[in-house]
Order: sequence, then structure tokens, then C-alpha cells
Amino acid sequence: MDYSYESDHTKFMREFLEKNPNIQDKRLAARSVWWDKDIDRDEQKRFNEVTVPHKPYAYFGAQSDD
Repeated sequence: MDYSYESDHTKFMREFLEKNPNIQDKRLAARSVWWDKDIDRDEQKRFNEVTVPHKPYAYFGAQSDD
């Protein structure tokens, strides 16, 4: 099997990142805004304590007046 195939998108991204190495730093900085957060265990505990469980299959059990 020939594993040397590279899609146009993959080739574009590889070449783009080679030409613009600063993009990786910007990507990591942008990711940290939304995803890479420190976990506050007390806040996480409070969140878990007040979470209301959802009823399963909410849309399938609804009664219709039609």
C-alpha cells in the first residue's frame, strides 16, 4: 500500500506552517483562552453538587395534544 499520498489540504497546511512558524505560538495562545484552564477543585465540587440531572429521552416521552 502506498502511504506517500498527501491531500491538498494537508499539503497546504504543512507548507503554510513551514512558511509561518509564528502561527503555532498564536494557535497555542488562542487555545489557552478557552481550553487550557487550571481546575479549581472547590468550584468544580460546587458545580457538580448543583447540577440537575436531565431526564433521559426528553423528546421521545413528550405527549402531544394533536
